[in-house]
Amino acid sequence: MRIDPWLAALCASRTLLTLVFMTYAASLPVLRGTWGMSATAAGSISTGFQLGYAVSLVLFSALADRIGPRRVYLASGWLSAATAVVWALGARSYLSALILYTLVALSVGGTYTTAIMLIADRYPSDRRGSAVGWLIASASLGYALSLLISGVALAWGGYPLAFLATAVGPLLGVLIAAVALRWTPDVVHPRTEGLRFGTEVIRNGPAMRLILGYTFHSWEVLGMWAWTPAFLAASLAASGAASLRAVELGAYVSSSFHVVGLVASSSMGGLSDRLGHRLLLIVLAGSSAACSFVFGWLLGWPIAVLFVVGAVYGFTALGDSPVLSAALTEAVRAPYRGAALALRSFLGFGAGAIAPLLFGAVLDATNAPGGTPGVWGWAFVTLGAGGLAAVVCAYGLPRSAGGALGAGSSRA
Repeated sequence: MRIDPWLAALCASRTLLTLVFMTYAASLPVLRGTWGMSATAAGSISTGFQLGYAVSLVLFSALADRIGPRRVYLASGWLSAATAVVWALGARSYLSALILYTLVALSVGGTYTTAIMLIADRYPSDRRGSAVGWLIASASLGYALSLLISGVALAWGGYPLAFLATAVGPLLGVLIAAVALRWTPDVVHPRTEGLRFGTEVIRNGPAMRLILGYTFHSWEVLGMWAWTPAFLAASLAASGAASLRAVELGAYVSSSFHVVGLVASSSMGGLSDRLGHRLLLIVLAGSSAACSFVFGWLLGWPIAVLFVVGAVYGFTALGDSPVLSAALTEAVRAPYRGAALALRSFLGFGAGAIAPLLFGAVLDATNAPGGTPGVWGWAFVTLGAGGLAAVVCAYGLPRSAGGALGAGSSRA
């Protein structure tokens, strides 16, 4: 599927709105020393962000079913622009960062599932996977740019400049959305008498498998995103790079993994339109789990090895996201898409909130107090457990030709 101007504008908006997502992860090696944080405390800021994002996704998604996704997308975008500036100017300690980064997350969640709902209303099921893939790819581009801009800003002006440089993104993103969505219908699907959330979602077997699969997928990918820049910085430092230079290079290499994720999202969604969801989900989740079990043990290995393994990791960990998202819009009737996406997001990002915290706790438990951790493998193993669970969820899906319930299902 070719990306049309409407979808291109929506994707550009989403890219800019996500520009603040990886700033903290890129700055983490510097912030741990500057703010005197343990690995557990450092992970708790990522946890606060993910929990805030989970709550935000639930509230905004449910609201979109009632008043329409376009209105919710724009309202969330304006809130994101305001809170990003407050975060950039006010986060100067562990406590202030925890509060303000969580506030950013509480604001921005309305620009994710609502965008999927807008796409579901605009494109038929045989083109939806590709369109959702482009949307998720645009977020990957935002994460990559976030790391790239942060890496440059850290070298020039430290973490305050990194925070400020990326905070400009949400403002530009919502301005683009305001223009692009001006004439887009705000569709509210009426709920048929007799249909209930429990029947349409909770007792919908394929839908719940997709929701649980997304939960375990989020555990792995969000934990990996939160800690990979710090791991790469530690690995480069172990290879002899100067501390600040290692942090900068770690951000750049992590950025390249998100670019690989962009390729995965834009290609795997379209491939699932042709081959079906189940097989791709099994292959991608199984491959990413294998990478989780290996990646953390490569501390100090040549950067070329880290790049190759990390690129495969980034591709497979994110590649199933558009497949899971498109499949869920096909598995649930239109009036309940927002509610289903809300439940999926709450469970997924709730799991993604716990994963960085547990990762940090395992890192503390397997390394001597103080200094840069030298053992990362066991922490990454905790992420791989999520990938294996996602394989189990995908294995139980119907063996249909194209979609969770078959291409062109009446339930979509």
